Amino acid sequence: MAALKDRLRADLTTAIRNKDEVRKSTIRMTLSAIGNEEVAGSDARELTDDEVVAVLTREAKRRREAAEAFRAGGRTESAEREESEAAVLAEYLPEPLSEAELGQIIEAAVEQTGADSPRDMGQVMKIVQPQVRGRIEGSAVAAAVKARLTT
Repeated sequence: MAALKDRLRADLTTAIRNKDEVRKSTIRMTLSAIGNEEVAGSDARELTDDEVVAVLTREAKRRREAAEAFRAGGRTESAEREESEAAVLAEYLPEPLSEAELGQIIEAAVEQTGADSPRDMGQVMKIVQPQVRGRIEGSAVAAAVKARLTT
């Protein structure tokens, strides 16, 4: 059983007891998304902690994007709620990577693959993605790899 999923369930119980509505609803939606992921496909299965982190990352990204959309539409109250939900989810995600850490990982991958042009981006991404999954958005990784390979 995934330890992270157990932690989410325990925190849900605590949030219900403390009448913390934002935390309660966010964790419930997240557990629901995890449950949907577990039964998706031909066979039901238990997610690993890494897979739970992937679900959490996806949910946090959805909240950030929704907050941006609400702000652009002038709905600040809805944007603030989405941001507070994203903050709750961030507590369960691994520590985000700094630019320097990402640069080191990319540099090591470039050396390992011998990549020297943007055509080699796929090879570098194959090595970098598993190392940074859940700690930084894929689009930021792709931009950093592309910038490194074009210099």
